[in-house]
Amino acid sequence: MVAYTAKYLFRRFTIWIATITSAIIVIFIIPRLIPGNPIRAFIARLSVAGTTTASEELVKEYIHLFGLDKDYFTQFMHYIVQLLHGNLGLSMTRFPTTVQEVIARALPWTLGLLLVATFVSFTLGTILGAILGWRGSSRIVKIVIPIALFFSQIPYYLLAIILCFLFAYLIPLFPLAGGYTLGAIGLDYFLSILWHATLPALSIILSSAGWWAVNMRALIISVMGEDYILFAEAKGLKGAHIFLRYAFRNALLPQVTGFAINLGNMISSLIVTEVIFAYPGLGWLLYDAVVNVDYNLIQGIVLLLIFSVSTAVLIIDLINPLIDPRICYEEK
Repeated sequence: MVAYTAKYLFRRFTIWIATITSAIIVIFIIPRLIPGNPIRAFIARLSVAGTTTASEELVKEYIHLFGLDKDYFTQFMHYIVQLLHGNLGLSMTRFPTTVQEVIARALPWTLGLLLVATFVSFTLGTILGAILGWRGSSRIVKIVIPIALFFSQIPYYLLAIILCFLFAYLIPLFPLAGGYTLGAIGLDYFLSILWHATLPALSIILSSAGWWAVNMRALIISVMGEDYILFAEAKGLKGAHIFLRYAFRNALLPQVTGFAINLGNMISSLIVTEVIFAYPGLGWLLYDAVVNVDYNLIQGIVLLLIFSVSTAVLIIDLINPLIDPRICYEEK
């Protein structure tokens, strides 16, 4: 049974809380460093579009409504109080819709794309790398490893642009942008979602799966000369049993740890990919919020992303001993 010390748990949760607290402070300050007044810019855009008539009284009313007429310290304290009550405020560009409602509409798109692409790329890359790193796969290695290395060196956004140009513009097999086909209902709506998500997911899978495969192959090769592998072979155990119970299981721990370390990078890459394909997820929503200087929406999205990544890293760090029984966070 895995035993955790109070010191270890306290340290991990302290780091988690410190990360969230620092994120709250930073994401409050950075948007306000952007020159100009977001309300004036928003009212000016509405005036140009003919939606409303710009006036100083209207601008002052909106500035007062969002509390931007107060000093930064007062704004920050108000933000903290609202945050403790679970209120992220009103979206400036989608008034009177709340930030929670705006995020709730985009979150399923990002979750669906992220979960599928991450699961497929990590699983496929890990299994492929383990097989390629094991004995007796030299011919396959000569073919697959260069391909995996090639795709692992291409950034997500560059691969997304290439796929978009090849299969959406040059050969129009997939749509250039969007998350679904307008007017589609029932089964057609579901198929249109898969059709629109193919290129964004493929750009993530091709790039990350190659990296996971190369990394797992190196880990398998590194454990092949360990004493426990030689001892298992001396006992006459079958190759498949040694591979699954000894080599793969021990190489999987640093692979999972690497997954936790790179989780933030994968999230940021997904954000850029959504912007390239105009996919209606949090990435595109964050881009739109930054362009329109929507303070509350920027704070809500970034805080949600940092909270999710920090929590995922904490969970992975706590379940590592379940993958490798040799790990035991217990005082000696």
